[in-house]
Amino acid sequence: AVVSTQSTGKQGGSFCAPIVYMGRQKFNVDPKKGIESLVSSGILNDTPEDIANLLYKGEKLNKTKIGEYLGENREPNLTVLRRFVERFEFAKMDIVTALRAFLGKFRLPGEAQKIDRMMEEFAV
Repeated sequence: AVVSTQSTGKQGGSFCAPIVYMGRQKFNVDPKKGIESLVSSGILNDTPEDIANLLYKGEKLNKTKIGEYLGENREPNLTVLRRFVERFEFAKMDIVTALRAFLGKFRLPGEAQKIDRMMEEFAV
């Protein structure tokens, strides 16, 4: 992802930090609108990989809102969830450590179907 408050972002220089801040704030209210804001500002590429990377890093993003976004049963959310899970290196972890690492990045949504979808992706 391109999201960064350093001067290497697409916007360059000090213009990047306020735009990133506003995008994060929007995400913490409405994840879809926050991502749209970052994409339209040129701060984030509109690819599942970059969106997943943003969520994985989770810099100043609300963990409940991350879980809300990842739990949606529509595209691009489903592909973003797959790419998000691919960011982890579970191969060398026992199941408890892997589950803690996974669940430490977001808060599970309250709906059983969303939880099932997310845990199914974790199991793959």
